[in-house]
Amino acid sequence: MHWSDVIAQRLAERGDEHIIATGITPSGEFHIGHLREILTGDMIARAARKAGLKAELVFVVDNADPLRKVYPFLDDAYHEFIGMQLGSIPAPDEHGKPDWARFEQDGWNYGDHFLLPFLEALKQIGVQPRLIPNLESYQNGFFTNSAKRACDDPEAIREIIERVSSRELPETWFPWQPLNSKGSLDGISVTGYEFPLVYWKDEYGVEGQSDITKGEGKLPWRLDWPAKWGFNKITCEPFGKDHGAAGGSYATGVEIAAFFGHEAPTPLVYEWISLRGQGAMSSSTGNTVGPIEALQLVPPEILRLLIANSKPNKAIEFDTGMGLVNLADEYERLASRDFEAELADDSLSRRQRVQVEDAKVALDLSMVDPEHQAQSTAVSFRHLALLAQTKPTDEALMGSLIDSGTIHASTAALEDRLQRMRSWITSQHFPEEMRISILSHPNVESMNELTQDQRNLVQPLAATLKAVDWTAEGITSAFSNTAKELETPMREMYRTLYAMFMGTVRGPRLAPILVNCERDVILELADACAALIDN
Repeated sequence: MHWSDVIAQRLAERGDEHIIATGITPSGEFHIGHLREILTGDMIARAARKAGLKAELVFVVDNADPLRKVYPFLDDAYHEFIGMQLGSIPAPDEHGKPDWARFEQDGWNYGDHFLLPFLEALKQIGVQPRLIPNLESYQNGFFTNSAKRACDDPEAIREIIERVSSRELPETWFPWQPLNSKGSLDGISVTGYEFPLVYWKDEYGVEGQSDITKGEGKLPWRLDWPAKWGFNKITCEPFGKDHGAAGGSYATGVEIAAFFGHEAPTPLVYEWISLRGQGAMSSSTGNTVGPIEALQLVPPEILRLLIANSKPNKAIEFDTGMGLVNLADEYERLASRDFEAELADDSLSRRQRVQVEDAKVALDLSMVDPEHQAQSTAVSFRHLALLAQTKPTDEALMGSLIDSGTIHASTAALEDRLQRMRSWITSQHFPEEMRISILSHPNVESMNELTQDQRNLVQPLAATLKAVDWTAEGITSAFSNTAKELETPMREMYRTLYAMFMGTVRGPRLAPILVNCERDVILELADACAALIDN
């Protein structure tokens, strides 16, 4: 059973109506790592609906959280906003400076600045959750009941946190963080409490009071999270492994939720997504690939497959090079399979049947529109990458696919994929091992670096290429026959070929590339290389 169906089954035991929550702090640019959380939630919601349950996906925007430091993408002017809530400070402009004009004009704030592009990416990827801005929830008094219970009995909350987390809280700890005289959550001491007011003194010597019912402050994270479960009626929430660790915020949250008078949601702990060779993604350090950037490279179905095809407890290494090629080709293979016919085969073992069923569900969850079935384009990413580099126009590329019998006609899905492929080829993410650069004239330096045995191959090869059918098989036979006649190892032949046609010492398979180039152009280049050797 696919992991999403397992969670749906657990939810069915809990009731018929469910709210699946995801929550992210908009402290910086959203990245592919954030997609794991929200796509996991979306896939749980889809599985729950498939199981006959009523399910809604919500996205809690944690814009009541403070700015913790001046990140590398921010101007030093943001030092004055450290400790202030993200939904109450100005967004950065294109230079990283506070955009006061827009903030004062229409309230465009820091949280909005990073949230809106992410929402656009989610729309493209088939996820449109109900938004719950957390700062507004505080200001509208939704946290009042939980905050009152905590402030009325802070020792009970302290006991839960210290016992479950095995860490000691400071003597001055209080279950409400007031805003100080400058609007910051930092550098403040609680001096008293009488509902609805928490009295405080800040680091500047200013004294004041914080009204819980108006959200003039916030609950610490370990209380904020379980409080949200209650008034938002959350029944399921996926979250990262840090929150799910022993003594972590979910463990304390379960007991604090019971203290507040409601049940904790059904959990699903997921592993991180990291960038290959760069470690875990982080908005604060700028080690990210944003969803909009990723969607310029591949269709949304392929990003969805990244999550659907991985068990939540399995770490994902996101590779924008060959890893993305392999993922895209896996999508094509899945889309071309007849799952109904496979499942009708009575000879399948139980293990084989489970594998087929999981693959089918993963493909279904990859669709942007759950009502649509996946359709194969019949063109692998590898082949499309090759054609996009050797055919300068879309018309020529589609014509080549039609002439070869690969497709009967161009489709909207294939055209969309081609546009993303062309963006990918021109980006920094395209793998060098797939990059093609056929020379227009001989590279003298590369030719001069050939050994005498390699140079002896050039003229016979140029002659043999003129006599073969211009197919991948015909070109390959020209390579092997020439090497055989001259009793030369194939490694010497390929070293010569790359020098002749690409000016390199190695590269991708040449025959499929050359067959998609103009024959006369390639033959002229081969003759020019032979003439250069003669001289």
